[in-house]
Amino acid sequence: MAASDIEKLDDLIHGRLRLGIMAYLANAETASFGELQKALKASPGNLSVQIRKLEDAEYVHVDKRIVGRRPLTTARLLPKGRKAFSAYLKALMDVVGRTKPD
Repeated sequence: MAASDIEKLDDLIHGRLRLGIMAYLANAETASFGELQKALKASPGNLSVQIRKLEDAEYVHVDKRIVGRRPLTTARLLPKGRKAFSAYLKALMDVVGRTKPD
């Protein structure tokens, strides 16, 4: 592995919970906050912080609305996020693809 390969990994996506959010949203049209929380086994506070980081980077769009008098927060991957996730996966495969199994 060349040192430059690992430098191609997007640090914003590479965190465990942010990677989980990106992977989940890459396979879903949208996801509610509760759905993400349950699927990723995340605390509400931590999930909220990590979604905000992805939202600030314009990887994810968050929609907050009231449905039947209850708040509903949903997230979806933006085109910039989908492109970044695809590039991340390619970079990850470049890094681990040359690893010899035990």
